Amino acid sequence: MTLSMNTPDFLIERNKDRCINCQVCVRQCANEAHLWDEEEEKVVSDDAQCVNCHRCVGMCPTHALSIRKFPLEFRENANWTAGTMKAIYRQADTGGILLTGMGTDRPYPIYWDHLLLNASQVTNPSIDPLREPMELKTFLGRKPERIVVENGRLVEPLPPQLELDLPIMFSAMSFGSVSLNVAKSLAQAAETLGTFYNTGEGGLHEDLYKYGKNTIVQVASGRFGVHSEYLNAGAAIEIKIGQGAKPGIGGHLPGEKVGVEVSRTRMIPERSDAISPAPHHDIYSIEDLTQLIFSLKEATNYEKPVIVKIAAVHNVSAIASGIARAGADIIAIDGFRGGTGAAPLRTRDSVGIPIELALAAVDSRLRDEGIRNQVSLVVGGSIRNSADIVKAIALGADAVYVASAALIALGCHMCQKCYTGKCNWGIATQKPELVKRLNPEIGAERVANLLKAWEHEVKELLGGMGINAIESLRGNRLMLRGIGLSDRDLNILGVSAAGE
Repeated sequence: MTLSMNTPDFLIERNKDRCINCQVCVRQCANEAHLWDEEEEKVVSDDAQCVNCHRCVGMCPTHALSIRKFPLEFRENANWTAGTMKAIYRQADTGGILLTGMGTDRPYPIYWDHLLLNASQVTNPSIDPLREPMELKTFLGRKPERIVVENGRLVEPLPPQLELDLPIMFSAMSFGSVSLNVAKSLAQAAETLGTFYNTGEGGLHEDLYKYGKNTIVQVASGRFGVHSEYLNAGAAIEIKIGQGAKPGIGGHLPGEKVGVEVSRTRMIPERSDAISPAPHHDIYSIEDLTQLIFSLKEATNYEKPVIVKIAAVHNVSAIASGIARAGADIIAIDGFRGGTGAAPLRTRDSVGIPIELALAAVDSRLRDEGIRNQVSLVVGGSIRNSADIVKAIALGADAVYVASAALIALGCHMCQKCYTGKCNWGIATQKPELVKRLNPEIGAERVANLLKAWEHEVKELLGGMGINAIESLRGNRLMLRGIGLSDRDLNILGVSAAGE
């Protein structure tokens, strides 16, 4: 085996005057970046193993540790950058594809940051959300063309709806890719907040059935953990066609993550790789999708809305139109910045389009075709804060999915090594000694706090616009202005430039 040409990504710096050789860092690091030297009787570091997750820095009782980028300078070259060359070195070492976790870190434009919100002044006074009611309740599902009321009652019942106290839900993260304690944290937070969390394609663990009224169960190409009881346990069913981090390809949960409980939940043998095919082998047309949608509705007595989740790609508006006509109640669109437990690096960074452009295109297409009322739109793919949520709703979304932000609230430090199963914060791991580091009670409180803070900020932003109900903002692009965008960008987004 030849010597690798790659150097470590990070450098561990240990203050020898502060270090007391307590070995906390040795015990805390699942990557074995800290080691106890028996002969020297001191802690030493292996920089090559460091992923910069900050666990050791945060746990060090004497603050003796710091981590920085490895100080290696490459000759400047705009085309052959250091990152490009190191990736080639790595593939030359292994002959394998490059894997990564979480969303893309490439410096593509973030359109949320180029959209500004309108504010009320004299002619349309603002609203104080502390003193006046502010309605964030949202209903997701197919809406009828008209309603007929007789004697104060609906003549025909509404199609099944998801009722949210705030227009935010937790996106799909499967048990297996994340720990059970993550799922428990999100389930408890969803129950507290009056919203929903999504099982992902890993089935529903027996401990989570009690949260069924706040659960969205997913049906993906691998059909892991899918059975009649599972389908009827949740409040809605989501058919996953694609996800933003890896459009057009399937999923892979390594066998080392498939322990006893993951095996039982997914209904696969222990230590076997869980491979999700790229396509559903029963969906090769809109007609096939229609059949699956109504098969799932039939299996659940037409009592639950069916969601179809797709990745944001260049023809997403035409795809969404077909999905709406196929009978879906909700369409979930995942932008190219969406997180993942594992994806090929080149796919994550080179496939798909920003959620902002996809949302605007889909909302416009459905309105032009007169079928916008037939389906609700939920968008995800790096919703980072309350302002992103408000802008998404103004562009046409009914609600948003969040996942990466929720994981950050639980302790994620974006080291992007989820696929190794060595998450030091107990999130993307199945190792018992690591899983227990995340207390689901504390996790649920932290995630609930995050969304409560966002709820307050959303109300403030709405009040500043003179709007007292989230329904009044949906698709109201007059409340948005673009800054630093091209005319083509503005046209796709359907917004005017700042100053117009």
